[in-house]
Amino acid sequence: MASEAGLSRRALLNELTARLGAAELPKPRLEALRLWRELSGGPSADALVHPDGAVDPEVADSLRRAADRRAAGEPLAHVAGQVGFRRLVLRSDQRALIPRPETEGLVDLLLARVSSGSVADVGTGTGALALALASEGRFTTVLATDVSAAALAIAAQNRAMSGIDIALIRGDLCAPLRPGGFDAIVSNPPYLSAAEYAGLESGVRDWEPESALVGGIGGAEITFRLLAESRAALRRGGWLAVEVDCNRATECARRATALGWDEVTVQADLFGRDRYLLARRGVAT
Repeated sequence: MASEAGLSRRALLNELTARLGAAELPKPRLEALRLWRELSGGPSADALVHPDGAVDPEVADSLRRAADRRAAGEPLAHVAGQVGFRRLVLRSDQRALIPRPETEGLVDLLLARVSSGSVADVGTGTGALALALASEGRFTTVLATDVSAAALAIAAQNRAMSGIDIALIRGDLCAPLRPGGFDAIVSNPPYLSAAEYAGLESGVRDWEPESALVGGIGGAEITFRLLAESRAALRRGGWLAVEVDCNRATECARRATALGWDEVTVQADLFGRDRYLLARRGVAT
């Protein structure tokens, strides 16, 4: 075996792939390249285009430790310490839900209806939605709330890292929002049932906060509360955009209509699943 001083990119990539493959991770070589890209300080293409180049021993050790963490089931976003969300790179760890690609669709849907004034992100987690709306819209006020102090701490780190100005406040759902103070509200609330949470793969269940995933015994309880509370925080004509569980989207839309929301629709995500609920507070009520 080559000494550490002469370790080539090819040899290290093969070693990382073998470690990940031994853990029966799908596509271990792709996983190894993703770790390389995130942690080596250089593009993953270097390992393929210039395979005979030498690797710094400290970088090699860092990548081995990362591969071992990934092989033990820790999510890639936590191992890398960051995750991409639209135009942003956000810090990610066990304090908040890892932002998913499907959640990005909420930004487009809301900006197509409201792109200025005041917007609140309820249950912000990492701050992903609030920061994306602040960077892509023309809002004068962007407020992000969360009941979790730990989530707000990571959101504050992402605010500082991005240099994007958003306000952060702790509170349960819409409790921190002033009545009639917002033109739009966006939220990705917990929406799994207790049974669904118990059946999650360990890579999610063991590493992401239960409070960010479980929306009640039946799954929709927190979403129903959000639908009931958020109308009062919106100005007349204001919009609500919420990510919902695809299996309960129709039920949530019915509840929204019963609560007096106008223009209630359910939109599909990039995978074709019913994922987003859009509703408007009536101009007259």
